[in-house]
Amino acid sequence: MTAVKMDMERARFNMIEQQIRTWEVLDPAVLAMLAAVRREDFVPEGLEALAFADLELPIGNGQRMLQPKIEARILQEVAIKNTDIVLEVGTGSGYMAALLASQAEYVHSVEIDPVLAENARQRLAATGVANVGVETGNASQGWSGAAPYDVIVISGSLPELPAAFLQQLKIGGRLMAFIGEPPVMKARLIVRTDDQAFNTIDVFETVVAPLTTSKRPGFVF
Repeated sequence: MTAVKMDMERARFNMIEQQIRTWEVLDPAVLAMLAAVRREDFVPEGLEALAFADLELPIGNGQRMLQPKIEARILQEVAIKNTDIVLEVGTGSGYMAALLASQAEYVHSVEIDPVLAENARQRLAATGVANVGVETGNASQGWSGAAPYDVIVISGSLPELPAAFLQQLKIGGRLMAFIGEPPVMKARLIVRTDDQAFNTIDVFETVVAPLTTSKRPGFVF
């Protein structure tokens, strides 16, 4: 093993032990996902050394990757099964899609920025992830294409959750979203328990960037 690879593995181990576990993420399946899916393959070139840092990394056009501990909490809350069909809103770098796909049957990921979408497709292909489809479009009001879904993950914050998302969940389906506006937002888990019944839990408070709802004209890093 080369020194660089050893450093990466040590950084990955430290991320899991010092950031993830201390943030109440103890599910063995989630920890295994974080160990197996190489985060450094999904950060912009030149930022690999920061792939495991406890911060949001810029990925271009003003967009950022979520902190690793928040990604981990999302995974723990939605509890992916190998039969799940997943909708991810906001592909970003493709890392969360890769994590979801490592356990799910298939992930439909939608990214409004065409350059970010293409970059994510390339990263997913390069890392051998075959059960993700990245589509370019605006899914901020829902995405009916493959609905209903077992799991919906919305990677940016919304002032309130559009009702369309609830109707696109299967009964028993789980949705994770960031709802509200600064300075306080709720990381909210919603489970559809019946045709018109939903169980809502505010899991933790945080602040994340708003979901992009309009196309950006170009790529700026």
